Amino acid sequence: MLQAIVALDAWNELAALQHAPWPGRLFCAAILRQAGVTTGAHLVAFNLGLKTVPVDRRRHRDRETRLLAIAHGLLAAAEIGLKEHDRLALARQMIERKLTGRRTASKLSELVELVMAKPLVLAGMVAKTLGVTPQAARRIVQELGLREMTGRGRFRAWGVA
Repeated sequence: MLQAIVALDAWNELAALQHAPWPGRLFCAAILRQAGVTTGAHLVAFNLGLKTVPVDRRRHRDRETRLLAIAHGLLAAAEIGLKEHDRLALARQMIERKLTGRRTASKLSELVELVMAKPLVLAGMVAKTLGVTPQAARRIVQELGLREMTGRGRFRAWGVA
């Protein structure tokens, strides 16, 4: 963790890409993944955590203050991730309640797995994954009660509320 924090501070101080701090944050997340701190499919959301830390602390003259600010941002990112995990687990339970009494051949359980794996699903994506027509995909999504995220009549995307 300390290695990633120091690397991010060095990236920010060197200003390798002056108007693009995000590659440094991805680099530090990759350092954590390589060190085995996170799983292979997960990158730490440094950006979300650093948003919670005031800019004057992140860009302070004192290096110790900057390092502590980055560490607090990392802790905030972890807390945000845990809250999101809890929200998705609760949403999964609520959705699975709708599956009780359904036939075992129903495509709804496969749709639940798809929606939990992807933040947004499109009708074409659902149709391709479940092996149904786009119209049937829209009907299944509507039956499951997913939240429509785009607010459009065409090219809709749905997600977990």
